[in-house]
Amino acid sequence: MLDRLPEDEALDLSADPWSAYDQQVANTGFWAMARELPVIMARVLRECWAVSRRDTALLVLCTLFAEVFTAVGLLATTSVLERLLAAGPTPERVRAAAPALILIVTAVVLRGALREAATWARSRLQPQLRRSMRTAILELATNVELAAFDDDEFQNTMHRIRERAQHAIALVLDGMLRLLGGLIGLLAVAGVLGVLHPVLVPLLLLALAPTWWSSVRSARMGYQVWAATSGAERRLETLTALMADRAPAAEVRAYTMRGFLLNEFRRVAMQVQDRALRLEWRQAVSRSAGQALSGLGVGVVYLVLGALLLAGAMPLAVAGTAVVALRTAMAALRELVESMNWSYENALYYRDFLDFGAVAQARQERQGGAAPPADIDRIRARGLTFTYPAARRPALRGVDLDIEPGQIIALVGENGSGKTTLAKILSGLYEPDSGTLSYGGVPLSELDLAALRDRIAVIAQDFTHWPFSARQNITMGRPDHPDALDEAVSASGAAAVFAELPKGADTLLDPSYQGGVELSGGQWQRIAVARGLYRDAPLLICDEPTAALDARSEHALFQTIREHAAQRTVVLITHRLASVRYADKIYVLEQGRVAECGTHRDLLSRNGIYAEFYSLQARSYTD
Repeated sequence: MLDRLPEDEALDLSADPWSAYDQQVANTGFWAMARELPVIMARVLRECWAVSRRDTALLVLCTLFAEVFTAVGLLATTSVLERLLAAGPTPERVRAAAPALILIVTAVVLRGALREAATWARSRLQPQLRRSMRTAILELATNVELAAFDDDEFQNTMHRIRERAQHAIALVLDGMLRLLGGLIGLLAVAGVLGVLHPVLVPLLLLALAPTWWSSVRSARMGYQVWAATSGAERRLETLTALMADRAPAAEVRAYTMRGFLLNEFRRVAMQVQDRALRLEWRQAVSRSAGQALSGLGVGVVYLVLGALLLAGAMPLAVAGTAVVALRTAMAALRELVESMNWSYENALYYRDFLDFGAVAQARQERQGGAAPPADIDRIRARGLTFTYPAARRPALRGVDLDIEPGQIIALVGENGSGKTTLAKILSGLYEPDSGTLSYGGVPLSELDLAALRDRIAVIAQDFTHWPFSARQNITMGRPDHPDALDEAVSASGAAAVFAELPKGADTLLDPSYQGGVELSGGQWQRIAVARGLYRDAPLLICDEPTAALDARSEHALFQTIREHAAQRTVVLITHRLASVRYADKIYVLEQGRVAECGTHRDLLSRNGIYAEFYSLQARSYTD
């Protein structure tokens, strides 16, 4: 039996991107939604029109005409009642009512057919809208400047729209159709009643006012139940995945996390249960009161209709039609109100996408520029500074650097000294906040970034394990040249990896797919090195390329890099200083600045930071 949890022990779920707008929607009034929804819905219709004019036109027209036949059916109902209630033999009255009955049946059939056609058009539009939005998100995301991914606000918005926006537009469309159907149904009923008798429209409003209040109140309470627990429910899904998925399974056992995770699950599950029970009771009370008021309003209308009938002020057929119309209107009103909350929340997520589009458009990478010069690996940097978004201090401060073609340049320093940041700037991934950087005498600001990167190969410290074949992990979208692939695979030591794979180079490197396999850290590192060598670029930037390799493989790799440097320029980042002894120039970074610069022999003779680091590493072996 689970114990009740104190409220102050509940998990903080406010940062859950899925529940970002739950409370906002729960606290937004009906009329505020009614003011904002039309703008979003108009935009959704434009999106629909852009992906398929035919389906959009079919959807709107079928939705409109389906409700028109509701009005036709109500008018025909009056005619049927008039003929059936007229004086004369029953067969004659039935025959007189037959044309109107046929019209009612025709209206019902056509309305049903039109609604099904609208559903078919909607089912065609929804996947097209999702495809269009997902593509638009990726087109924007893949072309924003890299620094945007270091901005937490940008990342949060990106995560939220990836999770919800692509589904939100389809759900807004669905809610819009329900709202439109309910609104047109109400207007059609009001129009019919206005034609039949002028007093029926005020009576309709009298009946619908408490029904409207009841429906709004019940829908708001229902949404509040969902909003109060949805974040926690998603937290439960996260905890479930941690305990039941493959990826974390080993660490859950290695760190004996089972008890901790189960306790967290129990705590959140109890929170969900308690909130749901409390709010369900409040909703039941509110729903009962609303139903009572709604019944009272309908009862008043029936009394008024009865009084009008007794006074001879209204024909019986018109009164009967009014009763049918009243029930139709109440159903349409409930449909309208119940879809309002859901439509409004998804409209907010869709608006997230629109806002993200504007921000991402403003942060798009610079396009165009001059082609990189032939001596792209002749690099000059003066006074480079760079600060990450929301960082307290610059990652680089006044860095000067010179690289000549064919040199091996080493960047060394403690963690956080700015080595990787400088490497990313040199590879054209970041643009410096200030200072000058030129390639072959051409300033970075004048170069075409895509063309520049195409001439640079990067072996990253945190490289990606692409869920493609081993061959594709090396060629990376470039044409497959067998000789170049064999050379890169052999030089990097990846040939031994290929030999162990069940399908060789065509083996899928992802165990979550059938036939896929997982590699060890060292095997992945060889694949990453082969990826950089295959690119055959004049400038090769290696960021800790041997972190997961054994001593023998590390030695072989650095030998390969030295051989590669005979025709190429290499920028090498490593903590293993024995590997940089043969570098033409070593830059020692400290807190974003160049503290020392020179050859291995020069830096040792200065007895500074580099000499201290080198002595510490050498001592660990000699001791």
